[in-house]
Amino acid sequence: MSAILNTYNRKKISFKRGKGSFLYATNGKKYLDFVQGIAVNCLGHSNDYLNRAILNQSKKLWHVSNAFTIPEQEKLARKLKQKTFADFIFFQNSGAEATEAAIKFARRYFYSRGQKRKNRVLCINNSFHGRTLATIFASNSKKATEGFYPRVDGFDHFNFGDHKALEKAITNRTAAIMVETILGEGGIKVIPDFCLKGLRKLCNKKKILLILDEVQCGIGRSGKFFAFEYAKIKPDIVPIAKGIGGGFPIGAVLVNKKVASGMKPGTHGSTFGGNPLAMSAGNAVMDVMFKKGFLSNVKKNGEYFINELNKIREKYPKIIKEVRGKGLLIGLCLQKDQTKFINKLLDNNLLSIRAAENVVRLLPPLNVTKKEINLALKILNKVCENYR
Repeated sequence: MSAILNTYNRKKISFKRGKGSFLYATNGKKYLDFVQGIAVNCLGHSNDYLNRAILNQSKKLWHVSNAFTIPEQEKLARKLKQKTFADFIFFQNSGAEATEAAIKFARRYFYSRGQKRKNRVLCINNSFHGRTLATIFASNSKKATEGFYPRVDGFDHFNFGDHKALEKAITNRTAAIMVETILGEGGIKVIPDFCLKGLRKLCNKKKILLILDEVQCGIGRSGKFFAFEYAKIKPDIVPIAKGIGGGFPIGAVLVNKKVASGMKPGTHGSTFGGNPLAMSAGNAVMDVMFKKGFLSNVKKNGEYFINELNKIREKYPKIIKEVRGKGLLIGLCLQKDQTKFINKLLDNNLLSIRAAENVVRLLPPLNVTKKEINLALKILNKVCENYR
């Protein structure tokens, strides 16, 4: 019997090594990995450049307290500032921590301005912002909150796409609207550009903050560094994680000057956040991500993959209901049970993962090749052809 707490329905498969888009299992089989740690390994498995960066740093220094200046942290923060809307960055270890910090920063901003009761955050029902007590109640999914009451207060909700309910839910106590630019766990649902522009205008009008959670859809996954860039808007706060470390645990919160003004020494902290080893990974990822043509290639491959998946959907409409996503954040909304479909893909050596609304997620590394995408398409077509 395993000594691991039983919180996952783990598949009876384990891996001994990985390279690029592939994983090699202890059972001797080779799998095309279109999970990649759930959109984490943005450069695939065992990337040579990332390996060298981590190895070199590991020989020098792993961890020091944030009570001291950390040059590697300063370097990554400067890169993020240069490439994004942000004026300041705070580093943590995970997406849940980053989202939790985003909530804290929004509340603290209004507190610092003497508006102590302006502390509620408006979110989409059945979204996903993490697994801390605060973030599960921000997400408001019955599955995630069951058994964890009393409810953490401070959150109000509206349904995806319900613009009237959104506006009605804003009160004089609302501090921020927080949404995932593309809902990941919630079913790979893209918030249209016109809606994002509308959110920005609404927040400006109501004098509240806009938090765009890009933990899963950010760091190049959509074909741009941030998915909201397609809408040509600037949020106030953006929590990130997953891809920024290429597999090494990093979380961060990006903020503008306005929000940063509310944070002073002692208002927030992290023991491990921004340590030199993690920052070496983040700096290496940024080096690769902003090489000429990298993001445009993600966009190009994503468009090709989605177009070809739609051809399969047209061929098998009784199996695939809809193809969702942007860039290489892709979901297949199925007509039938997703579990059986995922297992059939596994039997054919393609790894995928579920999301809400009967969606199968396909999350290849961002440097996936067209040949590897075609292999995945061949497997998907075969599974659909023989699906019973």
